[in-house]
Amino acid sequence: MPDTEVHGPIDYVLLEFTGNRLTGRAAEELVNLVERGIVHVYDVMLVGKDADGSTYMVDLAESSGQAGSFADLSGVRSGILAEDDLLEVAGAMQPGTLAALIVYENTWAIPFVAAALESGGQLIAGGRIPAEDVMEALDALEALEPTS
Repeated sequence: MPDTEVHGPIDYVLLEFTGNRLTGRAAEELVNLVERGIVHVYDVMLVGKDADGSTYMVDLAESSGQAGSFADLSGVRSGILAEDDLLEVAGAMQPGTLAALIVYENTWAIPFVAAALESGGQLIAGGRIPAEDVMEALDALEALEPTS
């Protein structure tokens, strides 16, 4: 094992929801991933964008239902996300929406990363293909397959 602490890849996602309330299961599934040791959540920030384009942060601990199940993550704060991230997030959002910005570590990858480092490997490139792009590509390939 390397002398330094090993981490898995750190990612972020920005999930935009129409309206000003989160009523879906996204946060519940995120908590499930944490409980199963698949990810570790560093930060969660909820940002709203009014119809007029003005932005606001939602306090997870005091949201009175607007945050939905994301309120269960109110204590998740590492400090990686800061107030200036609000402006960055708001620029990607549509008016009349609420978004969850989540920073998380892929803890499932830690043994792989450690093994690669022990073997003298080093990451020289990485990337992410959006799930929608993969689904579209697979659908297109499936459409090309002859039906029997």
